Amino acid sequence: MTAALQRQQPAVAEPRWVFLFAAWVVALTSTLAALFIGEVMGQIPCNLCWHQRVFMFPLAVILGIAAIRNDFDSRIYALPLAAIGGLIAGFHSLLYAGIIPRAIEPCGAGPSCSSAAMTILGGVPIPYLSVAAFLIIILLLVGMSPRRPL
Repeated sequence: MTAALQRQQPAVAEPRWVFLFAAWVVALTSTLAALFIGEVMGQIPCNLCWHQRVFMFPLAVILGIAAIRNDFDSRIYALPLAAIGGLIAGFHSLLYAGIIPRAIEPCGAGPSCSSAAMTILGGVPIPYLSVAAFLIIILLLVGMSPRRPL
């Protein structure tokens, strides 16, 4: 069956669609949470948070369009974005945990993601949630188990 015919079939017929849809839900939830924290709560994101947003926000759009179109090849574009964002989030988390010395100061004056007030879900810091979101997206995209390699 050609790729055009596969895309015309209903999404429910393709089990990989569930993984793609779940990855989109994680990216969309992360994007909306970041916008809520910045725009509604008025918390100014630090430099590392901005860089993570640069990689998460496009994922919400790319994965949403891919889920609508049943485009499983979108992982070619989404995986690098998620991997780079995950590396930045991992670095941020290690910096937050004190494992990496503070050679750079990612958070400027005023409220930042490294303050105690910027924890949710019973004390989970935002940098940890970010790295978890990127890792979940990566696992879901890899878990789509394509019939052919990248």
